Amino acid sequence: MEAVLAHLRGAIERGEYAIGDKLPSEAELCRTLEISRPVLREALRALQTMGLTVSKTGKGTFVVANAVEDPTFGDYAASDLLEVRRHVEIPVAGYAARRRTAENLDHLAHLLDRMERETDTTAWVAMDTLFHLGVAEAAQNPVFRRVIEEIRDALARQSAFLNELGGRREQSNREHRAIVEALIDGSEHDAVEAMSHHLDRVETTLTDIVRSPRTDSPTEGGPEA
Repeated sequence: MEAVLAHLRGAIERGEYAIGDKLPSEAELCRTLEISRPVLREALRALQTMGLTVSKTGKGTFVVANAVEDPTFGDYAASDLLEVRRHVEIPVAGYAARRRTAENLDHLAHLLDRMERETDTTAWVAMDTLFHLGVAEAAQNPVFRRVIEEIRDALARQSAFLNELGGRREQSNREHRAIVEALIDGSEHDAVEAMSHHLDRVETTLTDIVRSPRTDSPTEGGPEA
């Protein structure tokens, strides 16, 4: 999927598909690039998340921008989402270190163990959102949980995006482990630092994806599925 996305993104950025142009049909792209339809659809979803295209039901996919600026995850732009996460999840981690119960710690530790064994991205992403909800629950303030619930769909979309294009899963597991260890120790300082580092890495990976040049010429025979 990454190779297909790189090819299509590069074609858009080079102007081979101009703003307003309709991309070839799925059938044509699958035939030309020698890929399966599920792989193509993942790449098309990523293009839309990046803000380069829009999909119109029954009409096709159209180019709306020739450069990536601020990806959108569900109802929220990536920059808005990260800004809120910094203002909410970092202090929440501190509160959680002070207020967590044994039940909270058992839940988070069990969830983290499952995440570290999980190899399926979709299943891992679902647990990722549960992890952040679990930290909010450990802060013992229902408003914090409600805030995370509100952005839960966006978090899942962002998590899937970063894992598919940035290979974040193992690194994220290590960052989650540091958060849980800080909560077990009851260290507000370490919990805040661990969550801050986690969000820093999310931002860095996202920035790398957005800024990554996609001007490679397609290899002969098209990208592999």
